[in-house]
This record gives sequence, structure tokens and C-alpha cells, in this order.
Amino acid sequence: MPDIIITTLNARYIHASLGARYLYANMGDLQASTEIQEYIINARPIDIAEKLLESSPKIIGFGVYIWNIQQVTELAALIKTIAPETILVLGGPEISYETEKQTLFQYADYVITGLADLAFAELCSQIINKEPPAEKIINAPTVKLDQIKLPYDYFTDEDITNRVIYVEASRGCPFKCEFCLSSLDKTAWPFDLDEFLSHLENLYNRGVRQFKFVDRTFNLKIETSIKILTFFLDRMDDSLFLHFELIPDHLPEKLKEIIKKFPAGSLQFEIGIQSFDDVTQQVISRKQDNDKTNENIEWLVNQTTAHLHTDLIVGLPGETIESFATGFDQLIKLKPHEIQVGILKRLRGTPIIRHTFNYQMKYNPIAPYNILSNNVIDFHNMQRMSRFSRYWDMIANSGRFKYSLPLILGETPFKNFLTLSDWLFATSTQTHKISLNKLFSYLYDVMTTELNIPEQIATESLIKDFNLSGLKGSPAFNGNVVTITKKQSDRKLPKRQVRHL
Repeated sequence: MPDIIITTLNARYIHASLGARYLYANMGDLQASTEIQEYIINARPIDIAEKLLESSPKIIGFGVYIWNIQQVTELAALIKTIAPETILVLGGPEISYETEKQTLFQYADYVITGLADLAFAELCSQIINKEPPAEKIINAPTVKLDQIKLPYDYFTDEDITNRVIYVEASRGCPFKCEFCLSSLDKTAWPFDLDEFLSHLENLYNRGVRQFKFVDRTFNLKIETSIKILTFFLDRMDDSLFLHFELIPDHLPEKLKEIIKKFPAGSLQFEIGIQSFDDVTQQVISRKQDNDKTNENIEWLVNQTTAHLHTDLIVGLPGETIESFATGFDQLIKLKPHEIQVGILKRLRGTPIIRHTFNYQMKYNPIAPYNILSNNVIDFHNMQRMSRFSRYWDMIANSGRFKYSLPLILGETPFKNFLTLSDWLFATSTQTHKISLNKLFSYLYDVMTTELNIPEQIATESLIKDFNLSGLKGSPAFNGNVVTITKKQSDRKLPKRQVRHL
């Protein structure tokens, strides 16, 4: 029965908490009496409380993030009501800033701010030895990465079979983009590469074939990037899949040469563009060579088989809908495989708060703290953009509308998709739980009525997409069932890149 439980609530079951395993790896003599328990955010807090308290642990350590803050608050309140003698220790980015202002703070016995890899074990030792610190908030001191034991041996066989395996070759970021918590870092720090690759070798030998790197700047140091890519290239098989986050304007020739060697289906690059607007980039302290970014994305699309997931953010200070539209259309022309249209969030501790007054930035007070309006986008139009983002995921990023999407976007992609988005919400009043069959019908209506696409062309494209969707039966357009012939092979969805974002 564990004396100490390390726990967190993940967004989905397939996510395995890297932070929890770092804490466990560094528990030292206390590891034998420590256990990791992971849950998901859609489980009932009262059921989680029952499981956590089953063994009457002395200490429970919670990892608190933007996606689980509400559920952890309810869970902590329950635990302190049921078993007030249980020591609750909170850590993680969501509780490390503006700590005392948060409702969750009142239920904590201790809060560790900053990187708790070693600080959690030290605190637990003090508590168990009846020498607890007097202060409730503990600011974890900076430690060198070579002092931290790596967590990869503590991914279980169940994790390897069913979950995404997160790894990191470095921590930190040298850039100062004000919407990101990494802007608080002074630089990026690498783990010992030989030791790291040794752990990757062990994971690979245990059967891991999907590796998601959480490094903020994977291609910051090119020699390191090449060594890691070479490691995987030497072990390439049909099931290997790698995810990296790339700096968009930093792709020298020697890195290009090795990227070209990877076969289709093995590489995914997440590329944060965020904004193409020069003025907005300057306001948020983002240094980005837009010409080089365009050149690199175009090269990756045309010269490699890598799957590109690109990001844009709505609501940045100074970014109008018009300038966002210009950037969106520019990115569409480059033809990345996915464009994530994100809505700005005010992450606790980020410097974006300094623009609150001048740009009249108003944020949702409830997580995920999304922007509600600013001085150039009012609440109504921000809501329109939020719906645009949701429908873009549903239609464009789903990959289900290969033939219809180009027709929808036409020569004015942003304008056309915003028209679709406005019409779809006015007609359905829903942004979720729209059945795929119904979505096909809606798209036929909006294509033929609002976007002036000829009925025959709209019908033919949607039928092709329907054949690939795996849906049974026939689609209904304009109230009429369209009879079509499907080959069995057409019913199968094409093999797509695995996306764990």
C-alpha cells in the first residue's frame, strides 16, 4: 500500500504523463512506497477520490494543468473533506503562477512552483520524517539536467501498448513569444545525448514505435537533431512514427538532407507560425523570418513526405480579422497537411498580460482562459472565429473532404470558410455532435446556395468523399437520397498520419 501517490488527470487515456514519471524516477529511497495513478478528466472526481483514498496514503501529489484545473479543484475539495489528514501537494504550470489567487490553493498543504523533479521527493522526505517546511509555497530551485534521473524506464507495458510515449531531448526555449510559458526560460538546455539515446534504444526494443518529442525547439541545435534523426533512420520500419516541433525559419541544408530520407508516414512536424503579420510579431516579441518560413514549408511540402501540422492563433494583440485572413490565405497556398486555428489563451505567468490594458484584452475567467474580445475584435466576431476554428477541425483537418474542401475554399479560402462557418452555425446551432451524414447534407446546401458551386460539381465531389468516409448507405442532398455505387475498396479510409497533439 503506497504512502505516496503521484497523480494527474490526463485529457485522454492515450496520454501518459511524462511529468508524473519524472517525479517517480527521482523519488530515491521513497520510490518503493510511491505509486503513480493516472486518471482522465471525464471521470467523476468523487470516483477518483475513492480510488486515491483506498490505500489511505499519507501524501498525494497532483500535477495541475490548464486542461484539468477545474476537475483537480473539485477533487482536492473532496479529499480534504473526506480525509483532511491527507497531505496534498500541488505542482505543475497551472498552479505555479498567480498561486494564491486560485481557489485550488486553499485545499493544498503545499505548492511546489517551478520544476519539481527533485523538490517533490525532498518535500515528501521532510513530511515523513516529521520535519515539514514552515512555508506553504515552495519555490523549486533550478537544478542541472544531469542531476535528474530520466523517467523512461517507468513507462509500463500497458503504456507502450496503448499510449503515446512522450520524450524530450531538451528543456526550455531561447525565444520570447509572450503567449507561451516557455518565454520565461532564459535558454534551452539539452539532456546528455548519449544517455537519452540509450533510453530511446530501450524503449524501441520494448516495442515503442510512436515517439512524441515535447522539445519546444527540436531543430535549435542541428547536430543534435541530425543524431536523433539518424538514430531512428537506422531503426526504420513500417510502424515507426515520430513527432517533432520545428522552428519554422531554421532548416539548413544538412538537416534537409536527412529529412528527405524518411519514408511516408514516419515523420510529423508541428510548425508554429502563429501569425504572419509583422506588426503583431513585434508586439508579442516573436522573431520570425516570414520569407524563410514560407520557403521552408514549401520545401517540406514538395520535397519530403513529412506530414506538416501548422499553427495560427486568433486574438493576438494587434491582429485584426483582416490581417489574420491574409496570413491564413498565405498558409493555405503553401499546402500544409493541417492548419490548427487556435484561439489565444492567457496562460498564467505569460508576459501576454502586459498588453491587457492597451489592447483591451478580455479573457474567459474559467480555464482555458480563451480570449473573448480585444480592441480590434469584438465578442461577437471572436465567437465567429471560435466557431471557424471548430468547423475547420471538423471539415478540413479531419481529412474526410479531400475532394470537396478545395471547392469550398476556392480563390478566397478564409472568406469562403467563414461564410460556411456562419451558415453552418445559423442552420445547425451546433458546433459539436453533428453526425457525419448530416454534415455531408449541410455541406451540399452551403456549397450550392452560399458559395455558388454548381449542383453537379458539388454532388460529384461530395460523393467521392462519401465513398472514402466508410459510411454505409447513400448521402441525402437537398432532401433527396443520391444513389451511388461503391466499390468495397472505396469504403476504406486512406492511411493517414497519426496525430497526437
